[in-house]
Amino acid sequence: VSTNTDLFEWPIAVGSQDDRNGLLRSVAQIEEAVNELMEEDGIPPSKIVVGGFSQGGAAALLAAYRSGSSFIPYAGCAGLSAWLTLPDEVKVPAEAVAKTPMLWAHGRFDDKVLFEQQEFGVDKLREAGVKVTDTSYDMGHESHPEEIVALAEFLEETLFGNGDEGKPKSEL
Repeated sequence: VSTNTDLFEWPIAVGSQDDRNGLLRSVAQIEEAVNELMEEDGIPPSKIVVGGFSQGGAAALLAAYRSGSSFIPYAGCAGLSAWLTLPDEVKVPAEAVAKTPMLWAHGRFDDKVLFEQQEFGVDKLREAGVKVTDTSYDMGHESHPEEIVALAEFLEETLFGNGDEGKPKSEL
């Protein structure tokens, strides 16, 4: 996915320039992979969590929380050291608000995707009604063992946690 998007600025701060066309190509690539899972393996988007680290997380956020004619909600979205791209175009569909929770983890000392991106993105998504779990760690633009545990717990709850009627959400 990362080969589709140009990064114009380092570090990536709130207000940094986005490559709209490249991002939309990345979203199309995510949607193609999800369609392939559905067609070949019978796994619907409602059983898929999209996510990624850095630029991959930014593309996953756009795929999960932007409206479009072919929008189908995912089971969840996870962004590790990600950022909310095209923030002025974010119009979170009601289905995503209801069905697509978010995990956003970020390093407090990130010098590539600045830590301010987490607060900005989390605030925008919460304002739209998205259920967001945000965590931060004493690290830079990298991963942390506690972050991976938080991701595993998010995936477990999102894919296998109890639904509204006490039944498992998924039979995966």
